Amino acid sequence: MHPIEPRHPARPLLAKAAAATAIALAAFTFSTPAASAAPAAELTPEAVDAYMTDLHEASGVPGLSVVVTRGDAIVHAAGYGHDSDGDEITADSPFRVASVSKSFTAMAVMILAEEGAIALDEPVVDQLPGFDMADERVDQVTVRQLLNQTSGFSDTTIDVVELQDATSLEDYVARLADDALASDPGTDWEYANPNFNVAARLVEVASGQTFAAFMDERVFTPLGMEHSATRDEAVDPGLGYNNLFGLWMPRGGAVDGMLDDSGSGGIITSAADMGRWLITQNGEGAQLVSEAGLAAMHAPSAVHDYGMGWGVEPDGTLVHSGNLMTYNAVEWIDPESGYGIAVLTNGAGMADVTYTAMEALAAMANGEEPDEPKGDALAQIALAALTAAAIALGVVGVVRSRRWAGKRRGRPAWRVALRCIPVLLPAVLFLSYPALVSLISNGRTVTWPSVWYFALPLTLALLVAALAGTATAVARLIRLRSVGSAA
Repeated sequence: MHPIEPRHPARPLLAKAAAATAIALAAFTFSTPAASAAPAAELTPEAVDAYMTDLHEASGVPGLSVVVTRGDAIVHAAGYGHDSDGDEITADSPFRVASVSKSFTAMAVMILAEEGAIALDEPVVDQLPGFDMADERVDQVTVRQLLNQTSGFSDTTIDVVELQDATSLEDYVARLADDALASDPGTDWEYANPNFNVAARLVEVASGQTFAAFMDERVFTPLGMEHSATRDEAVDPGLGYNNLFGLWMPRGGAVDGMLDDSGSGGIITSAADMGRWLITQNGEGAQLVSEAGLAAMHAPSAVHDYGMGWGVEPDGTLVHSGNLMTYNAVEWIDPESGYGIAVLTNGAGMADVTYTAMEALAAMANGEEPDEPKGDALAQIALAALTAAAIALGVVGVVRSRRWAGKRRGRPAWRVALRCIPVLLPAVLFLSYPALVSLISNGRTVTWPSVWYFALPLTLALLVAALAGTATAVARLIRLRSVGSAA
């Protein structure tokens, strides 16, 4: 999850909160020696392959792919593991890249802006028929503010759950009519997917094409991205996976909103295709916009270090990651050195291995030692142990409920009720779980369906603890009534 003021604004919110919780629990429960750092390595094809092979083995993630570029060349592109059909992952295997899609949508908008079909600094309402909100400030929202996420859009004032049922980008935009802004346009930054879905609809209106057709004709084809699309009817990535206590399970039914043609997270692509994308983003190879247009997309806004679909780092590098419940991805470029890195996976656990890989490979590109490849095994073990402990405590609580009731026979009801509160606290925590995670997520809305995906081990541990505590409380009350009747 994002911390209150995220350094990497596109890192998955629930994943970060869940991972932090799990790691904290793991650290409390188990103690292991720190792994020694890997020896220094150059960013050669052999070094990249060696690291990714080790990471794939250490994490256990089913499928993983990577591409490293420099200048106008691909240094290394490869796949590791398998997809949900059992086929070997290659550099051409398609993956959902989730919020990495935002930089693609920004490119589509910039292409049309340079052709005069979209005005970046003019109000969206003047350029997009059917777009309106229950907030008069919407008339001030510009296209650039959408792409910089400074429009005032927020999960706290937009019903993102309702938006998940949208059947098209046009329908999506129409559903915003009864929503409001959280701040004056251009004054604050907040990560919100509706920004880029409205932008994708604007692409449709300005171009006279569907978002899918525009992306294929004006972005994918010119760059030679042959395994990329905006919907799985064109390129099928198969099912993704979630990790439950070390067991990777194929899962369907991603729940993070509309996927088909979604400007915020609908792109499907491969490592090899991402290589072509990184090359053009670094100003090399085939170019879709002018040098000034590319620079504008890489520049932070006046209120936050986020550009048009890119997080701008203090060292000048740019990064964006994404999560769609069973898929993780990350892209990174260094305009100064000309390096580019993208990592994709079809498995989402408590730790984001794509971000781990990106950080390690970026360190190697700078001649630094990468951290030891690892996954989320410690967190998975800790949560499995806590789940087992909750089950055991629940059984003990039920078995000892007769003795507990006997000791409290004849006591005032209010004192008995107070004694039951501690065992009911896990149930209160579980029922508040999505709301609490949303509260610490910088305003992002976390729904019940979403917590059953990559946060599954944590969710299950909390559920079992809630059920164990509730069963203990019910058993105590039943026994207390039985003891009272007998008396």
